[in-house]
Amino acid sequence: MERGIERGMHTEARSSVGTRKKTREKFSVTWPLHLLVLPAVIVTVIFAYVPMGGLVMAFQNFKPYDGIWGSPFVGLEHFRFMFEYPDSKQVIVNTLVIASLKIVFGLAVPFAFAILLNEVRKMVFKRVVQTLVYLPHFISWVILGAILTDMLGSEGIVNRMLLAIGLDSVFWLGDGNWFRFTVVVSDIWQNFGFNTIVFLAALAGVNPSLYEAAEVDGANRWKQTVHITMPAMLPIAIVVGTLSLGNILNAGFDQIFNLYTPLVYDKGDIIDTFVYRTAILNGQYSFGTAVGMFKSFVGLVLIVASYRLAAKYAGYKIF
Repeated sequence: MERGIERGMHTEARSSVGTRKKTREKFSVTWPLHLLVLPAVIVTVIFAYVPMGGLVMAFQNFKPYDGIWGSPFVGLEHFRFMFEYPDSKQVIVNTLVIASLKIVFGLAVPFAFAILLNEVRKMVFKRVVQTLVYLPHFISWVILGAILTDMLGSEGIVNRMLLAIGLDSVFWLGDGNWFRFTVVVSDIWQNFGFNTIVFLAALAGVNPSLYEAAEVDGANRWKQTVHITMPAMLPIAIVVGTLSLGNILNAGFDQIFNLYTPLVYDKGDIIDTFVYRTAILNGQYSFGTAVGMFKSFVGLVLIVASYRLAAKYAGYKIF
């Protein structure tokens, strides 16, 4: 029995030595790749993880001249004030409404557009259209904001066209309800071409023989779309939709910041712009940190939940 134990120990030792040897051999081949990714890891640690130490400000009455170590500890006071402050509640509602509309229509529009584009048989025309709708994704909101502000102004081309056909002009960026509409539509216009690529990639994997068999059975193009095209796109649509839940509190800071004015704070102010004004402009660093920390915590919970939903209903896993 003792000999059996000794043989087992020797076998385990040899296995461990062999594993370490294989690891060293593998690293001797892949070390250039590790070296290549090292700068990105260092930058991520410096700019993404080290600043997380500043979250302690959410539990302090932070004063810049006292620093983090000298500012008094106030516990959950800022979080309590956040839920009692009327502006905070309205900001959360605005964020949820705008982000939800972006997620729903940001999924539905590229889904429908991919189906329509898939029906185009002239490849030249198809590629031209796809390129044209894809280009706005590469334009920053600094430029798009200036373009939209000019186009949607009281003397802009859009209102002039409305007046020309006998309709009243619209205060697109000054009325809260119209501002939300403008934000959602402009966001979809910028991004639906990029999102369409995901659905077109799913359609590329559909076996053409399925359409041929359906045509032999007498199915027209509409029935082929309903029974072949749409089911093929449904799994990736579920993945995209569930993963989007993690961004339910990200309504687009750069877009809102470049379009909104004090006139639409009641309907257009979101968490990110609210934190910018309170923490950076007004110097309420602790309160701004608390609001940002609340948003990050909710986002983390939703991301975990969305990945579980994607794994359960679409078989999508990253780990």
